[in-house]
Amino acid sequence: MKTFLKVMKALSDPNRVKIIKLLQQKQMCVCELQGALGIAQPTVSKHLKILEESGLVDFQKDGLWVNYFLTDGTTPYAASVLGNLKHWLDDDPEIAELVKKIPLLDRAELCRK
Repeated sequence: MKTFLKVMKALSDPNRVKIIKLLQQKQMCVCELQGALGIAQPTVSKHLKILEESGLVDFQKDGLWVNYFLTDGTTPYAASVLGNLKHWLDDDPEIAELVKKIPLLDRAELCRK
């Protein structure tokens, strides 16, 4: 039951759902997610930590970059939710606007600020 609740609680915040939808498109660093969402870097990092602890998101270091990506689902609950979220909310106007921003995000430019 604890694992199930951890996954559900991780997705109880709209910004965490938005992060999942963004990471469905490509691996992203904190600066890119911050630029897309328009929220503070510590807040993005906090959301990523919660998503990571729930088994939905993982990261990989690449030199100076830390790239976040969706897992294949470390638990059956995480796998099921991630599989369903691939098909959910694509028609949501807010999600569609976020996805449109992705090609405009230049990680080198964003992280230099």
